[in-house]
Amino acid sequence: MPAARKTTPANGQSRASEDCLEQIYNLIETKGYARVVDIARNLGISQASVTNMIQKLDAEGCVIYERYRGVTLTPEGKKVGQAIARRHDVLSRLLTGFGLDAETVHRDVEGMEHHMSKSTLKVLTLILEELEGNAELLKKLKRRMDS
Repeated sequence: MPAARKTTPANGQSRASEDCLEQIYNLIETKGYARVVDIARNLGISQASVTNMIQKLDAEGCVIYERYRGVTLTPEGKKVGQAIARRHDVLSRLLTGFGLDAETVHRDVEGMEHHMSKSTLKVLTLILEELEGNAELLKKLKRRMDS
């Protein structure tokens, strides 16, 4: 997998910071805690790289990092992590709803999610909600996609 380009998403965090915050948020939500080793494994990068990123996030006030004890989110970090996870979820559900395979969805969402404004996310969320509430419209659009 090629190295991620360093870009600055709409919220001012780097793409790597967003990925790290998203992993921390998801781990805490599912396991109740986040450890460097788990974050590194999920992101496919070294523990040293994760530790460096976490130290930066700690300095920015997004996480509290205690060596050998794990990572917790500050209220601001939780807010950002939650927003990142929501954006990822909206894009994944939207693309999956059209029957795209999981690998394509994952690859495309990872590419798109860091470059989306709040207003674009709002539009896509509204479209997703309408499509999820209207099976006939979704079916019609999928037929058009297949033709």
